[in-house]
Amino acid sequence: MTDPIVEKYWAQLASRHDAEAFAILDAAYREPQRAYHAWNHIIDMLTKLDQLTSLATRPDLIAAATFWHDAVYLTREPNGHPRSDPENVRDSVLLFEKHARFDPMERAAIHDIIMATSNHMKAKAKKEHYPGFSRDLDLFLDLDLSSLAVAWPVFEKNLEDIRFEFQWAPEQDFYLGRTRMLESFLGGGEKLFRLPETRALWLAAARENLKRAKSDLREKMAFSA
Repeated sequence: MTDPIVEKYWAQLASRHDAEAFAILDAAYREPQRAYHAWNHIIDMLTKLDQLTSLATRPDLIAAATFWHDAVYLTREPNGHPRSDPENVRDSVLLFEKHARFDPMERAAIHDIIMATSNHMKAKAKKEHYPGFSRDLDLFLDLDLSSLAVAWPVFEKNLEDIRFEFQWAPEQDFYLGRTRMLESFLGGGEKLFRLPETRALWLAAARENLKRAKSDLREKMAFSA
């Protein structure tokens, strides 16, 4: 992967990883079963982090969590059984820890930031690893969900990419699962985004997209029933 924003942030982090780390990430985000959870998602998050770095206490640790948070992403097991997001998050953390060379405090902070993606809407800092950690965790989660606020054609493309990642799933099951996820985000209200600054940037557009997508999915469910 050659991209200016990736190169910029990896240059800050390379010395705190082993020599294999970036190759492991590059291979992961190029896996053929991925479409949305690929390099473009990481680049989008890093670009927005770069624009909002004044909101962060430790942007380097947020960047590290960004690089690793989807390092493992499988939608089903080899035996065909569906694989849960928390399992992917857990294994992403394990892969990070295998290749990380951060000091203990930084390592623990990145661990907790990544693990927060197991339950976006209810996650919160269990320990203030450094002054400002809770806010950094919240910023990271907001960056991860910022794609909900993109222009509608891009939002549609993202949904198509996620459908590709679940191409093995029957249409009705996929549509029902996506609808429940959209409803959970809508149910968060203003708390969909945690920081007032990111809420001002993304909340209105995200809610419009979520409502429109929910309506479209319900139509598709009715049509394919």
